[in-house]
Amino acid sequence: MFTFIGIGIVMICTIVGYIMHHGQIAVLIVPNEWIILGGCAVGSFIAANGMQNTTKTIKATMGLLKPDPYTKPAYIDLLKMMYQLFNVARKEGLLGLEKHIETPDKSEILGKYPVFLSNHHASDFLCDTLKVILSGSVSPHDLSEMMELDLEVAHHEEALPAEAMQTVGDSMPAFGIVAAVLGVIITMGKIGGEAAEIGKSVAGALVGTFLGILVAYGVFAPIARAMTLRLNSSAMYMNCIRHALFSFARGESPITCVEFARRNIEPSVRPGFTEMEQAVKEQKAA
Repeated sequence: MFTFIGIGIVMICTIVGYIMHHGQIAVLIVPNEWIILGGCAVGSFIAANGMQNTTKTIKATMGLLKPDPYTKPAYIDLLKMMYQLFNVARKEGLLGLEKHIETPDKSEILGKYPVFLSNHHASDFLCDTLKVILSGSVSPHDLSEMMELDLEVAHHEEALPAEAMQTVGDSMPAFGIVAAVLGVIITMGKIGGEAAEIGKSVAGALVGTFLGILVAYGVFAPIARAMTLRLNSSAMYMNCIRHALFSFARGESPITCVEFARRNIEPSVRPGFTEMEQAVKEQKAA
């Protein structure tokens, strides 16, 4: 949400400053420049990314309207959930986890955390890795490499919308120049006419350059950066699961496993050890 609030501030302040300099809004309304700039942006975006990535980028952009889901309460719930699973394995053996990871939506443990279950990548990553651990055919070192590979591939796919947005943003000033050059070409055909008419034509041509630069650094760049930050939050959440699973595969106690995971969380949203321990004990008592 704050991404679009910031973009709104950029646009409002730009227009207000322009008006304070006694500029006329009507001068900026040049339909042909807008069509050239918008058409080049949309066309190049689709040409470079295809419809599938274009759709993903639109969804990722709309997702910025929602708050970041990876908050401290979300991490506390994640740590509690993993502690419960690891505790089941300690008491009932690894086979005790089978009913929870085969059908996670029917699990009495995972079912308490609908936010986690709705994150399909996170739930699949956790359950699939636990299935590998249950098989007993992979050493902790190989398991760590397997998890890193999984996260690396997923991270590459999830980074595509931000990269696509940044790429088209970088091209907007050039498209603005294209629109301006076309306007100058038209202006050259009016040489010898009235000075006011030539000036109006030049002003219209410069609108393309203005819009290209403004949209590049005032719209596309902030959106791309916000997408990257959201992606980093998602990656940290996944790495939190990875460290807990690696510790579990090495045979550590449940509290040690979740402590390894907790240490991977960014300090701004990381629950304290006492806070985590209290949450785990409350859940255990329940």
